[in-house]
Amino acid sequence: MTRWLLLPLLLLAACAPGVPDNARVVVAGDSVMAWNRGSGASVARALQARLGEPVGDVSLPLAKLAGGTGSLNIPTQLSGVSAPWVVLNGGANDISASCDCTRCGPVLDRLISTDGRSGAIPALVASLRQRGSRVVWADYYTSPRFAGTACVAPYRELEARLGRMAARDAGVTLVDMDDVFSPADLSLFAADRTHPSPKGSARIAALVAPLLRR
Repeated sequence: MTRWLLLPLLLLAACAPGVPDNARVVVAGDSVMAWNRGSGASVARALQARLGEPVGDVSLPLAKLAGGTGSLNIPTQLSGVSAPWVVLNGGANDISASCDCTRCGPVLDRLISTDGRSGAIPALVASLRQRGSRVVWADYYTSPRFAGTACVAPYRELEARLGRMAARDAGVTLVDMDDVFSPADLSLFAADRTHPSPKGSARIAALVAPLLRR
């Protein structure tokens, strides 16, 4: 990773606010959730503003579901968390590190099986449900950087598998960030054309917030 990219990520990680004692909602996952934290415009901060209550945030850039150490492992981020609601995403860093967008079957199977019953994601969700948390899984949007390329296919397959998992448990809701994002609207994306802009983070919060008021 180049030095110019590493420094902003380290600064972003250093700003992680953690989980307030009275947080009813906790956000976890990778850089899509954590982006814009340094400017106070992350998904968690936007949710906090919409809900009018503290929102925990343990998300970190570069975090993986089936890899990563410490808080760069998403299940580890959530170790000991038993909030009523957990909002999270993940899988992109696992996929990008392990396949070239055309041979992703093995890494997808490690994340979640075709039927949605096994793998790192169902294991994490089952653990959260056993702790009493309801889960909102935010499926990835299509970014301008990858729209129209072969990299869209593994994420479509990931979404299908997540849908099968969520369909079996009323306490798990799958939301699709593509419902509020368009790769043609560059105002929703940061300069790297991959991560959300502050406007994009706000869109994700607006998609999720109504579920958390139920």
